[in-house]
Amino acid sequence: MLPYSGSGPYCYAHSLAMVLGPGAPDVGVIETLTGSPFGMQLIGGSEPFFDPYGWDPELGLDAAIGLLGWECERGHGGTAEQALDRLRAACAGGPVLVGPVDMGLLAYTPGGAGDHYVVAIAVEDDVVVVHDPHGHPFATLPAAAFLDAWRGEAVAYLDTPYVLRTGFVRVRRTSALGALRDSLPAAVRWLEGRDDLPVPPGTLGGAAALLRLAEQVDGGLGGPARGMLLHFGIRLGARRLADAAACLGSLGLAGAAAVTWEQARVLGSLQLPLTTGDDAAVSAGLRWLAPGYDRLRDLLREAVR
Repeated sequence: MLPYSGSGPYCYAHSLAMVLGPGAPDVGVIETLTGSPFGMQLIGGSEPFFDPYGWDPELGLDAAIGLLGWECERGHGGTAEQALDRLRAACAGGPVLVGPVDMGLLAYTPGGAGDHYVVAIAVEDDVVVVHDPHGHPFATLPAAAFLDAWRGEAVAYLDTPYVLRTGFVRVRRTSALGALRDSLPAAVRWLEGRDDLPVPPGTLGGAAALLRLAEQVDGGLGGPARGMLLHFGIRLGARRLADAAACLGSLGLAGAAAVTWEQARVLGSLQLPLTTGDDAAVSAGLRWLAPGYDRLRDLLREAVR
């Protein structure tokens, strides 16, 4: 299994790695610890994401931080002025993980869209300076414009504005392998389909989501769903699975790693037919993927017994 290396849309994983510093594990390990590779969901029956039913990056970040033996302070809410004061004070103590923000309002990255995470490193007068993992070190934005993005009004899973994480403290020593091993029970729960998280009506998960998406492709999938898969969803989902396969292999779980790697290979191979309009191939690939998550669930169940 040849590991993939590249930037990828791993904004929160890269942001967390930056704030944790030189001792942070590889971003592929961080991404796997968030739980994101272990499922697929069709939000509201129409928005496809290759992450588990009910999952979102806020849940994933909290999981990864805890599994790696760290704690932090999560600030949020208040007025724009209060949020800027909070950010300025936090930056005085070191880098700050900020987000989710509305990427479409970050003027230094034209064409961006969706939820996003950055690391704020300074507030200088009325300018915010960030390391943006989307390829923009030391990017700057007027404070008023940054606050508009940071409010996150377009981020569906966000229920409070101006979220940041700061004051990172290591409270427990653990290795990357130890953290991955500790994450396996949560991976099983994601693959089983959690019922303790709010989801929009009509949301499907796992095999049911993939089969429904295949039906939509058969009927001529268009609009935002097709664009999301084409420009973001397929490549992100394939990389998540490939990184998870490498992580499972490092734990000696050869069977689970092989299933996950094959899921990554098939999902990644759908990029070309999706681009060229070969919907029959896309639909067939989605149907092939559907039982793979159940196979992975069963293998990981055995591993955590």
